[in-house]
Order: sequence, then C-alpha cells, then structure tokens
Amino acid sequence: MTLLIQVCDELENLMVEGGNIVDHHYCDFFPEHWFDHVVLLQTDISVLYDRFIKRGYSDQKLASNTECEMFQVLLEEAKENNPEDIVVILRSNSQEDITKNVEKLTSWISNWRPVL
Repeated sequence: MTLLIQVCDELENLMVEGGNIVDHHYCDFFPEHWFDHVVLLQTDISVLYDRFIKRGYSDQKLASNTECEMFQVLLEEAKENNPEDIVVILRSNSQEDITKNVEKLTSWISNWRPVL
C-alpha cells in the first residue's frame, strides 16, 4: 500500500491542475475527485481471448484475464470507486471501434475546460 500512496503523492500536483489522462487498471486507490471520466474499454471474450493468445500469455494469465472480463471485475471496481455517471464503457472489438473511441476521446479532450 505504501507504493500506492507514493504514486498518488507524486501525481497530486499534476492532477490538481487538471487536463490529464491517467492510464491504469485499478481505480480503488485514486482520489475520486481527480477524474471527470473513467473510461473502461470492453472487448467480447472471444476477441479478447484471441488477442491474449497472440500476445503469448501463459495459461494462468490467459485464464485470469479472461475471468476478470467475464465477471466484469474492472467495471464493478470502477462503479464502486467513482460516481456511476462518470464511468463510460467503450467497446473495443475492432479497428472501427478503436477509431470511434479515439474520436470520442479526442473530442472530450478538445472540449475539456477546467472547473473554476
């Protein structure tokens, strides 16, 4: 837990300024007020499984990550640790999905304004 506190301490000054993107897999240790949106990329299990195989994941890692997605562990964690209205799910099954996601995220970034 000490390392997580150090991470948050290091990021605090940057996060106060706003306008940041934080890429992470766990959200239970970040202060809720840091985020305007929590974006969760979701992929169909069959697509995800094929991606993991191509990456050469071990059987154990393959099973663990697939189970995590099947049981929507990260989605539940995001909803438990953030206001539900800021949790956004984006599909990530195909190149078309990725293109749409990039467009949506780019639009959010372009339109972001600090809260005064």
